[in-house]
Amino acid sequence: MKSMKNKNTNKKRGLIWLFSFAVIAIASVVSCRLLFVEKTDANKTFADNTTINGIDVGNMSMAEAENAVLTGMLEDKKDIEIELVCNENIWKLDGGDFEACNRLTDKISKIAKGENNKKIDVESKNFTISYANILSNLHEKLDEIAVDVEQDAKPASLIFNPNNEDVFDVDMGQNKIVVDRKELYKRVERELALGKKIKVEIPTIETHNMIDVEALKNSVGLRSSYTTNYQKSSTDRKNNIKNALKNFNGMIVQPGQSVSFNQTTGERTTNNGYSKAHILVGGNYVDGVGGGVCQASTTLYNALLLADVDVISVSHHTIPASYVPLSFDAMVSGDYADLVFQNNLDGPIYIRTHADDQNVCVEIYGQKLDEGMEIKHKAEFIKILPHNGDKIVADSKGEYANKILYKGEYYRARFPREGYESKAYLQYYKDGELISEKEIRHDYYPAQDGLVFEGVEDAVEGMTIPASDVKIIRPQKISQQTEENVRKKLEKTNPEEYNP
Repeated sequence: MKSMKNKNTNKKRGLIWLFSFAVIAIASVVSCRLLFVEKTDANKTFADNTTINGIDVGNMSMAEAENAVLTGMLEDKKDIEIELVCNENIWKLDGGDFEACNRLTDKISKIAKGENNKKIDVESKNFTISYANILSNLHEKLDEIAVDVEQDAKPASLIFNPNNEDVFDVDMGQNKIVVDRKELYKRVERELALGKKIKVEIPTIETHNMIDVEALKNSVGLRSSYTTNYQKSSTDRKNNIKNALKNFNGMIVQPGQSVSFNQTTGERTTNNGYSKAHILVGGNYVDGVGGGVCQASTTLYNALLLADVDVISVSHHTIPASYVPLSFDAMVSGDYADLVFQNNLDGPIYIRTHADDQNVCVEIYGQKLDEGMEIKHKAEFIKILPHNGDKIVADSKGEYANKILYKGEYYRARFPREGYESKAYLQYYKDGELISEKEIRHDYYPAQDGLVFEGVEDAVEGMTIPASDVKIIRPQKISQQTEENVRKKLEKTNPEEYNP
């Protein structure tokens, strides 16, 4: 019996202990829930001395508390100032930039249910709600600023400096920068829970370009260089050549792009910087603005050929120029003769021009020629085209009346010139060995008749007309000439001062 009684006593004590533990646990939960509000029912209120954003909501229902807090926050909206910083750039927003809204219901409900304990100062029972919850278009405004901050990646590229000793430098491009927008939202919302005037660093993610500077510099090289001499030219002629070529200095021509010499250099006028010098008109040399520009176009033309750049349009002169071989001149004149070329390479070509008092030079840079490759040009003289001697014309208009008057008096306006047939070739060498050759031109420089004027008046009876010192030249007889002899003859009869 005693044993049975002890068992019953122990059982009763266990039940009492278990019941007491349950009561304590329930009381703890209830007291925790009632720390700020007895229940979350609409009829119950927040505990005394409870504040939200500094507003006393003690003994208020959730609806009343929400209305009071919202009213206070909306009144504070005008005082909101947001300063966003990224590097040295600053963007500012104020309360007037935002539309008002109410997203307080859930926030107040969580406070009432005690689910925001991490943010709660238990002893003082003071709570804060971020001002972000009354700004309906906050994210949209932040997104607009993010767009200003963000930048696309820009690959590294070459900088062409035609007037520097180091012709190429490298533009490092720019890294890709994106704004971590989720983190930006969090930072702004967090700071707006602490105050109305905030400063936030914009979080960014930067992706760096991988750049091999030396490899980029070595991706291009000098493809060709061509120089012509103008040492004996007049100052005005030299000016015209330099003035034309300066338009090409620093030019970058993209793959597939075509370039016109005439369009690039502009009309030959004094307003465009050109001077008067000898020009070729109808086989005769006369003074005209822009004389000598053809040497600029010819120098460029030969540099293009040696760089293996496609020449779309080119014309030869009526009279060969002594500064280049036959069939390698490039006449330009007005609307009827132009030098047009097109970049047929896979990458850009870069044009550099420079001149001193003796020579003018054009250099073409671009993707390097294959190792061991070299391009040369070859002129082939085929034959002489004989002239027909002098043509004697009566000076019926009196153009030369101050020189000739009577029949039997002669004045030479032009000497006859022989013409030439010639061809031009490009030759391709590999490690010094000719591997291919192509004909690029077949030209005929026409022969020109001499032009002699004779007076038209009959001599007065008894007048003796002195023998003329003008010797009439007969039609030319063809003689064997080598190309070198022709070249020497051209240099002798076509002085540089009068080159087209």
